[in-house]
Amino acid sequence: MSKIKALLLTQGMHGMLSQVEGLAKALNLEFKHQTITLKKFWNLIPPKFTPITENILVEKFSCDAKVIISCGRKSVIPSIALKKKFGKDIFNIHIQDPKVSIDNFDCIVCPEHDDLDGENVLQTLGAIHYLTAKEIKSNNAYLKFNKNNKKIVSLIIGGPNNYYDFNEKEIGFLFNKIKIIFSPDKYKLIVVPSYRTPKNIIDMSFGVFGDDHVVVKSVDKKAYLSALSLADYIVVTSDSTSMISESAVTGKPIYIANMKAKKSSKRFNKFYNQFKQMKIIRDLENNIETWGYNKLDEASRVAAIIKKKMNLNGIN
Repeated sequence: MSKIKALLLTQGMHGMLSQVEGLAKALNLEFKHQTITLKKFWNLIPPKFTPITENILVEKFSCDAKVIISCGRKSVIPSIALKKKFGKDIFNIHIQDPKVSIDNFDCIVCPEHDDLDGENVLQTLGAIHYLTAKEIKSNNAYLKFNKNNKKIVSLIIGGPNNYYDFNEKEIGFLFNKIKIIFSPDKYKLIVVPSYRTPKNIIDMSFGVFGDDHVVVKSVDKKAYLSALSLADYIVVTSDSTSMISESAVTGKPIYIANMKAKKSSKRFNKFYNQFKQMKIIRDLENNIETWGYNKLDEASRVAAIIKKKMNLNGIN
């Protein structure tokens, strides 16, 4: 039996790609990505003030899918336009708060810390993503080095966003703190950058950790998966709820390397408090402890609910 086709709409940013692809895989859909580029003027206009038309796009695209999965502000209007055009022949899902009426979508998937409610809203613990425990385990041997009977600590580094600027002074302080806590006589660090990590920060990490630890100097998904598989402990910089959510699929202790924020975020704070209450994360201090929790696989959980909704809408 052939799979249902899905069209995944995003701006092409890694975090968004991870979420739409993760849900498509959990739904067992045949999918293709479509990068959304709005005409210059419409980049400045919030979705709630944007007309429902494909004319706002730099380049129009065809749709032969039964399922639309969108994520991010720029993909909101194209998803609604396709729903308006095809009606019940497609099932449209938006990930994150679309900042427009939820009635424009058959289903909305968003984290609890977004505080969005409705009959067609499915709330998740953290962000959904495309990582699975099976894929992580299959890449265990990708990174090869001598452990020397040391505990493995995987340090996942994010990058600048609206709340954190990643200036060299603060990152230097953070790196030195981590180097002291995880002394090379007891621990082996695997340092992994993300798509948002600036080159100067990657270079700095190599300068601080390179002599005693393993530093991945380029963005490498297999290295990321391997680092998660090998780790006894995971440390994630505090800028990324998505990488924290991805790490939680392992069930391993996750420490948050806190940085000074440019401004406070109620959403971030709610996320951190929730994950602390669930015993998934702890702040990185001087004491290192081991603990466990139920592995978080929200994509699979919500996919089971969405499949029922799709069947009720004749999408099967």
